[in-house]
Parts: sequence; structure tokens; C-alpha cells
Amino acid sequence: MKILVTGANGFVGKNLIAELNNRGYKDIYKFTRETDISLLDNYVKDSDFVFHLAGVNRPKEEKEFMEGNFGFTSELLSLLKKYKNKAPVLITSSIQAERDNPYGISKKAGEDLLFKYEEETGAKAFVYRLPNLFGKWSRANYNSVVSTFCYNISRDLEIQINDSEAEIELAYIDDVVKEFINVLEANTSRIGRYCILSVSYKIKLGRLAEILKGFKESRTNLYVPNMKDPLTKKLYSTYLSYLPEDKFSYPLKMNIDNRGSFTEFLKSPERGQVSINVSKPGITKGNHWHHTKNEKFLVVSGEGIIKFRKIDSDEIIEYRVSGTKLEVVDIPTGYTHNIINVGDEDLVTVMWANETFDPENPDTYFLEV
Repeated sequence: MKILVTGANGFVGKNLIAELNNRGYKDIYKFTRETDISLLDNYVKDSDFVFHLAGVNRPKEEKEFMEGNFGFTSELLSLLKKYKNKAPVLITSSIQAERDNPYGISKKAGEDLLFKYEEETGAKAFVYRLPNLFGKWSRANYNSVVSTFCYNISRDLEIQINDSEAEIELAYIDDVVKEFINVLEANTSRIGRYCILSVSYKIKLGRLAEILKGFKESRTNLYVPNMKDPLTKKLYSTYLSYLPEDKFSYPLKMNIDNRGSFTEFLKSPERGQVSINVSKPGITKGNHWHHTKNEKFLVVSGEGIIKFRKIDSDEIIEYRVSGTKLEVVDIPTGYTHNIINVGDEDLVTVMWANETFDPENPDTYFLEV
């Protein structure tokens, strides 16, 4: 299948083409502002499907709205008529098309033109009135509030909110692209005259800013965002894509002494915390037990022995652990336990606890194994 994508270098275009390539579509005609206009004839003549994503939303002059959103659409459809190509056409419009402003009026004009073309030729037309989009590769400080907030917050820059209670509708680029490819492969997306996105979210601006600021703070407090919430999960993926390239990494607080170190890595209110424990050769750590707190130990480097003893018993249980054979050891409640480095190198252990450490209620009681 040969596919024409106008606006190929735009936010939606880049994401769409990347996923089309992932799915094995290789015959893609990419049309951008920089493409020689003479090539459009050949592209249109040869295409089996058209994604018309090109448009104008931030022109220098108001007249460019109509030129870009109506004029170019008219030119594209005229060429399809010229070559009697009835390839389906998917066009990206905007929820602004419902409003009486220059941008909305131009988008509505483009919609009407495509609907008229559908009636005249019988070619299938798919019109999406898109809400605010977000995701990787969107241009910050341009036309996406999410990308602007992500960019600024990750750089300690101010963000502007005129009304924190104002509600906006958001759609994630991966969801949009998936929907578009479904249309390409099945032509089943249209509901009535307009196509409707199956996944979108409504959120207040103040809450959006709060979530994004929380992502920045998670590097300090180590709390993982709530990935159970689909919007938060998608916003976090988006936020990371806007990190400054010299700020992908961040330091952790290492608690170091002559025995080695202990470093908290990740925390979650629902799923506890992950820490990294380093023990020097010959060092024993632990010798304590818990009522309710339970842990999992995973030695990833070095040689060690984990010892257990039920607090009312004299019997000692031993597990030999090694970075050469990754094996998780559960630490049950009611057993005092320790971990001993019996090798010649540092013993590195990934430790998970089912709850984050609470200094007011540590649930940790010293008792030698």
C-alpha cells in the first residue's frame, strides 16, 4: 500500500510515520513545506490512502489560516479528482472548528470541502476534530499546553495558568496514531459524519500542572507516579521526553559507612520501595526481624549467604546467593535474618520492601541470627 502523508514533519506526522514504519509500511510519500510542489502530482496519482495532516495554526498573518487549512486542502482534492484517484482521505481538523474564530473557520471550511468531495466522488472521507494533543516530539511553547508545561517545569521555568479551574480535553499521540492506522487497515472508525477518538481525557489546568510538577519532584522524593492511572502514565512518558539532554540522570543519596552503603532507589505508596545495598567483604548486615514488613533480596553481584532464624527457634536456615545465578529470596515476617558477604568483592543486593520506610513506625527489631 502506498500512503501519502502531508505535514509529514509535524507532530502528528512524525509519530504516524514512525509507527507505520514499525508495522511494515514502507511506501510512504512524505510531503512537507520543504517538498517540491511538483512532486505532489506524482504522490497523489500513486497513493492508495491519504493522511492529510498539513495545516496552519500559528501564522504570521490571519489570511494564512484560510490559505493553509482550506487552500491546500482544495489543491490536494483537485489533484485527486484530476487523476480519478478515489483513495480514502483522513483529515485532521480541530475542536476549534466549532468556534467562530479565524482558525476554527478555516478548519470548518476544510471539513466542508472534504465532505463535498466525498459526496461528489464516492471516495471515503474521515474527519477528526482533534482536542489538545500531547506526547513526544510536540513543539514546546507553540500550541500544546502539555509540551509547554513539560518543557518549562523540567527546566525550572515558570508556567502561566490564567484559570486553574479551566478544563481541557487531551488526547495522547500514540492513541491517536493507533486510531488512524485502524482506519487505514479497516476503514471502520467513522461514527456518523465525524470520526471520534475512542480515548481522550478531561483535566483541569491546575491539576495538570500539579501532576507534572510531581514528576519533577519524584527525582527527589523517589516516589514513582501512579502508573495505574492511564493519563498519569502517558503524561509521565511525555514529560521524560522533554528533559534537557544533559539532565537525563540524577543523583541518589548514598548512606555510606565502613560496611558499605545503602541507597533508596524507588518508592511507591502502594508497592513499597526498592533499595540498593552494598556490603564490603566479610561484612554482615541485618540481624533484625519484622512483624508485617516483608522483603525480597536479589543479589546481582558478589557472593553471599542469607541466614534466617524464627525468633522462637534455635534452628538456622541458610541460603547461598550469587550474582552469577540471579535468584530472589523472600524475607518472611517473624524470622530474624542477615546477609553476609563471603566473597572477595563487594556484595550488591537489590532489596524490595512491601512498604516505604516510616521512621515513626519502622517495624524493625534487632535480634542476632
